[in-house]
Amino acid sequence: MYRYSHVGTHNLVTSLHETEEPSVCLLEARKHRGSTVEATMGASFLSTLPSLVAIRCHKMDTDVPGENVLRRREVLKCFGATVGMELLANSGSFVEMASAADLIQRRQRSEFQSSIRQTLSAAIKGKPELVPYILTLALNDAITYDKATKSGGPNGSIRFSSEISRPENKGLSAALNLIEEAKEEIDSYSKGGPISFADLIPYAGQSAVKATFLASAIRKCGGNEQKGSILYSAYGSSGQWGLFDRQFGRTDSQEPDPEGRVPQWEKATVQEMKDKFSSIGFGPRQLAVMSAFLGPDQAATEALLATDPDVTPWVQKYQRSRETVSQTDYEVDLITTLTKLSSMGQQINYEAYTYPVRKIELSKLKL
Repeated sequence: MYRYSHVGTHNLVTSLHETEEPSVCLLEARKHRGSTVEATMGASFLSTLPSLVAIRCHKMDTDVPGENVLRRREVLKCFGATVGMELLANSGSFVEMASAADLIQRRQRSEFQSSIRQTLSAAIKGKPELVPYILTLALNDAITYDKATKSGGPNGSIRFSSEISRPENKGLSAALNLIEEAKEEIDSYSKGGPISFADLIPYAGQSAVKATFLASAIRKCGGNEQKGSILYSAYGSSGQWGLFDRQFGRTDSQEPDPEGRVPQWEKATVQEMKDKFSSIGFGPRQLAVMSAFLGPDQAATEALLATDPDVTPWVQKYQRSRETVSQTDYEVDLITTLTKLSSMGQQINYEAYTYPVRKIELSKLKL
């Protein structure tokens, strides 16, 4: 069998030695500076795990051809595993550094998103009549997604004059103008570069949705804005926006999406709407919950949708939900649908809008 040196630092296996008991061989890692593993690895991982101090090899028949080669491989495998575990143990500092950097980026994105929402909220509050058009703009930019070609989707292409001027986008220019003005303000304070239209348009849709939720709460409080805000904060479904907020880092398309992918909602039949929603993986449930996105008159849109037996139950469900204090069913399903819609076909850059942290020059600190 093998006899292993506890002193040499370069050769793990030093000699072959026949013994009277070939059934067991023992590789010991001595806990002193002259140990084979200690000298090779520095502070050994084995020293922290007593159960790994001894590595025993199973009984082998020494008369089998190739026995020496096989045993060398086994020993080297054991040694390689030890090296790998040692490296993992010593990688903690790198993991901690990576986690710290990730937390910094998350904070930067969160702060930037908060500022974006404030800017959009103020812009929408100044022009509340544009809310339904902002919703339709967000829908029309995203619903160009084509599963077969993996093209289109919420990529900001609706900003191009050749696309915003199409019949299905009639009346949406004012909403786009509001978003462009908001973008100028947002870019002026962004530390991580200009925001993409592909991100800003869905966020404008989110702000418009929140404005409708808040307006509903104020109406339930008899028009009292303060009480309405408290009601929405207490019973609203703000927590459901978590996944939507993480889908932040879309890239703008550099050309308009192909024509013919978006229906003219005010002229489309319910079947045409169902077919379009079905083509992107949505059904009657999602069609019903997105009624506010299908034109400026939600009540008229729902009346049309209610003529279809597949959509009627969902229309009625969400109407009942909106009459309750919390509107939970309606809000949760709407937020979920908008989140999925605003991510179709998009590769999210989770490091977008982050920026290097300014280093502190300790040499300038004076005591």
